[in-house]
Amino acid sequence: MKFIYIANARIPTEKAHGIQIMKMCEAFSSAGSELELVLPWRFNKIKDNSFDFYGVKKNFKIKKLPSLDLILLNIPKIGFWIQSLSFSISVFLYLPFYTKGASTFGGGKTDIIYSRDSFPLFLLSFFKKNLVHEAHYLPKHFFLHRRVFKKAKAIIVITKQLKKSLIKKGIAENKILVAPDGVDLNKFDIDISKEEARKKLDLSQNKKIVLYTGHLYQWKGAQVLADAARFLEKDIITAFVGGTKKDEKEFREKNKDLNNILILGYRPYSEIPYYLKAADVLVLPNSGKTEISKSWTSPMKMFEYMASQKSIVASDLPSLTEILNGNNAILVEPDNPQSLAKGIEKALKNYDFSAKILIEAWQNVQKYTWTERVKNILLFIKPL
Repeated sequence: MKFIYIANARIPTEKAHGIQIMKMCEAFSSAGSELELVLPWRFNKIKDNSFDFYGVKKNFKIKKLPSLDLILLNIPKIGFWIQSLSFSISVFLYLPFYTKGASTFGGGKTDIIYSRDSFPLFLLSFFKKNLVHEAHYLPKHFFLHRRVFKKAKAIIVITKQLKKSLIKKGIAENKILVAPDGVDLNKFDIDISKEEARKKLDLSQNKKIVLYTGHLYQWKGAQVLADAARFLEKDIITAFVGGTKKDEKEFREKNKDLNNILILGYRPYSEIPYYLKAADVLVLPNSGKTEISKSWTSPMKMFEYMASQKSIVASDLPSLTEILNGNNAILVEPDNPQSLAKGIEKALKNYDFSAKILIEAWQNVQKYTWTERVKNILLFIKPL
């Protein structure tokens, strides 16, 4: 199959969606598809080659199209809409050109136009029928996006809860596939001991380390974990890896009175497996106060945690319990620092139980690889 994957994203990026997009393109190509990733031209402080930055095979092509990137003008909302519209117009003009055979990708018939972004698909829906939309949340103003969901050949969603939400909006159930996010097992099941990982990362050898990776947004629950650190014994370090510089600065200021937390900031994706191996407990403290966290998210770090063979403490939320349960994780009340602290203490002190749940998590994660995800998607879209 020939794929055009459209992503209105700055790539490389320090944000998780960049990993997901690149890994999916790699997996589609490894499955035998001929794929071109179409991106906007954007200002980017990260100068690394995209394939090297994410450690993916160079088995697909990347095409960058013009877009008006107004990030330097510091007008986020207006700038976002102008950039999105300009990129969508570029895509709209590029696709007919592409199908005439003028593209460096090889031209000819495109079997699937695939995207996580509804804006470019909206314009394409007026003259293309081979659209597949991957949705990661229910749009706030759904009526503006309804045409994309109605006209798409297939819709890929990341949770069962999101599928239910779309069905309630009148989207046909038979064209919606639930495909949770995934992980590259080889990258996270690395052959290194906790002690070796800590030495490599210059982390304490004689402290217990509770680790969180990812952004510091409120709905991710990072602050709940910081508050939970106040209830933990002083020989336990709570470490945070990730976040933008702005968010990191604010997070440091908010928690400056805590001396048992370690804020490490953004780290290259290639280092994350070592941080996970260096930890004693991995935490997924998502908040239950927003629908995206409660029902729609399928965090990549959840699968990375499971692949790292470390005990997991997570918020008891519908989105997370589609994958996690009492046999492969310790579930705690969301938005409750004391409950989270008790879950962490259980993981640290009940060694036999922790060993049992991490083995279960490792066995469960085998079916959540990018390869398996792509296989399921291809099987779903081919007959449609």
